[in-house]
Amino acid sequence: MKISKRAKHHPRVTRTLPALRRAVAYFRGRGQSIALVPTMGALHEGHFSLVRRAQSRADCVVVSIFVNPTQFAPDEDLTTYPRTFAADVAALAERQVPLIWAPSVETMYPDGFATRVALEGPAAVGLEDASRPHFFVGVATVVAKLLTQCEPDFALFGEKDYQQLKVVTQLVRDLGLKTRIVGVPIVRERDGLALSSRNRYLTPAERQSAPVLYRALKEAAARVGAGGPIAEVLKQAREAVARSGLQVDYFEARNADTLKPLDPSAGEPIRLLVAARIGTSRLIDNVAV
Repeated sequence: MKISKRAKHHPRVTRTLPALRRAVAYFRGRGQSIALVPTMGALHEGHFSLVRRAQSRADCVVVSIFVNPTQFAPDEDLTTYPRTFAADVAALAERQVPLIWAPSVETMYPDGFATRVALEGPAAVGLEDASRPHFFVGVATVVAKLLTQCEPDFALFGEKDYQQLKVVTQLVRDLGLKTRIVGVPIVRERDGLALSSRNRYLTPAERQSAPVLYRALKEAAARVGAGGPIAEVLKQAREAVARSGLQVDYFEARNADTLKPLDPSAGEPIRLLVAARIGTSRLIDNVAV
């Protein structure tokens, strides 16, 4: 099994569990550590920042590419979600990624599949879960499968999906999995827009308006950090986003660790989180205070 030789030129793409297990066993047999970067493809610089961080932590990096149907509601964009597999493989080859795990839906969810991960804690705090109640069950189920399949020492997730990062961290802790979850800072465009595969849905006019989310977050974080009244700061931030033509789902200040509403007397670490819709797109972002 000459993985190391091929890895210099092209990643090994595995599509079946036996092939994945052989590859993982090969790396483990050589005493190598493994880092997993879970993705749904349509890779961009945000994903590549995860790959670079993974390469700094482990001997072998596995990138999974799987558009997970269980995290999409019937009215969401599963059928139109961008799929750029050939370009993704080429980009990962340039970055010397040795192994890609690209299972089919039938491999991940075979006939008779009947198991889901039930969630509380950071998955039930009234943020993404309020408008997408299906979402984290699908995420947690597929992440649990990916971690047991790839057996990584580390798994890297971007902080743009901050609530997801907290849900996955809780999942690993609660199930006693050996993988260490590593959060990686958001990668942004020059105007502050957080990188996302869904940004390609934006029209030119929508793309021009979208950075208001980051501007509003930065301004609100500065005011809250200076002791400004949180309720008033959030109200004005929501209004600023709405004036730019976006429909706000939420703009909240939460405990940065638990994502619970703030206790004014507790001196908690604060994270500001926002989700808003523009055109057919839904954008999320967050900053620390």
